[in-house]
Amino acid sequence: MKRNPTKNGKFNKIRKFFSVLGPGLTTGAADDDPSGIATYSQTGAQFGYGQLWTALYMLPFMTAVQEACARIGLVTGKGLAAVVKDHYSKTVLYTVVALVVVANTINIGADIGAMAAAAQLLIPSAPFVILTLFFTVFILVLEIFTNYQVYSSILKWLAVALLAYPITVFIVDQPWGTVLRATVTPHFEFNFAFLFIITGVLGTTISPYMFFWEASQEVEEEKKEHLFKNGKPNIGWSHIHKMRLDNGTGMIVSEITTWSILLVGATVLHNSGVRDVKTAADAAKALEPLVHSFPHAGYLSKLIFSIGIIGLGLLAVPVLSGSAAYAVAEAFSWKSGLNLKLKRAHGFYGVITIATLIGLTINFVGIDPVKALVYAAVLNGVAAVPLLFLIAKIAASEKIMGEFKSGYLSKFLLWFTFIAMGAAAVAMFFTLGQ
Repeated sequence: MKRNPTKNGKFNKIRKFFSVLGPGLTTGAADDDPSGIATYSQTGAQFGYGQLWTALYMLPFMTAVQEACARIGLVTGKGLAAVVKDHYSKTVLYTVVALVVVANTINIGADIGAMAAAAQLLIPSAPFVILTLFFTVFILVLEIFTNYQVYSSILKWLAVALLAYPITVFIVDQPWGTVLRATVTPHFEFNFAFLFIITGVLGTTISPYMFFWEASQEVEEEKKEHLFKNGKPNIGWSHIHKMRLDNGTGMIVSEITTWSILLVGATVLHNSGVRDVKTAADAAKALEPLVHSFPHAGYLSKLIFSIGIIGLGLLAVPVLSGSAAYAVAEAFSWKSGLNLKLKRAHGFYGVITIATLIGLTINFVGIDPVKALVYAAVLNGVAAVPLLFLIAKIAASEKIMGEFKSGYLSKFLLWFTFIAMGAAAVAMFFTLGQ
């Protein structure tokens, strides 16, 4: 039987494309974690189509920030904290590490709580405490005792859980004229509620943990591909181009999902009178149109929502704890890396364990899981601002980056992101008492 060379050529191109995907795709998928789903759902429910434009306009800035972080890791062969340690004072280093560890730990707690709340939709009799403990232990075992290649493959497949929202978009009858206008036309309201949630949208999209994770994962990939020579990465522009393809793909997937969640929240929740997402069950209602013609549609929507939250939680929590561990390990020159066994990186895996366990305890101080997710997103939006300043400085430094320093477009996008997120945070605090 003769093979079709054209067909084989297309298949090889597709296979080659997917083989390039790695840290960028994982980071983009982890961006739409339970905190992201809750924040976008709440935004759609509360403001309808009013913040739909953020998904489109955040894409170039999010892509530029993550490209800079990945490029820093790729060029230096070090994570962000290690680069800061080499070129800045200890005060700056410890501030950077503290910001990411605190923000990540709170985010971990919120995500674990969301996973437990989602599981309770399916098993109402299961105690919340038992479910949080189960997910905590399961995630720690997965992250500590699987090797990096297996682990990264698992993370890629968990990204499939994001598909429920884009599918729902095209099942629901949409006022497409209104939707398109809201997507391209920015809308602002100068009040605390609007600025609080838009800071959350920015924070859960352009998040500190993503900065550290993608930079460190690029280093992991270099180690896996044996690109180090005399202790330094031996890379060229071909490696930069591959990274940009991976990163761009991940960010596009992430923002399509963001737009879809915002849109579904607006059309299904806001337009039917649900203006405040208080529980996981409220958020699950957004997916009811996906299965409205099936028997037990309410339960099926809860099932799909729960699978999405749990799947993305399993993806995001290791990313959150892992990025915190990379930051601390690099700051104190400990051995780090998911490619290392536990006995060779006690400190690294210790931070992962402690951050996850402290995050777990946050669920027992009486904060509602959905509110905790939104608060975590807002905290990320505030914490990202000083980190963006450093990333823009490092990425543009010829001393650190050499020929791979930021070009004019990258510089513009990075500094604009810093100014925009800083302005959103300042405006939010300014309107706090109004």
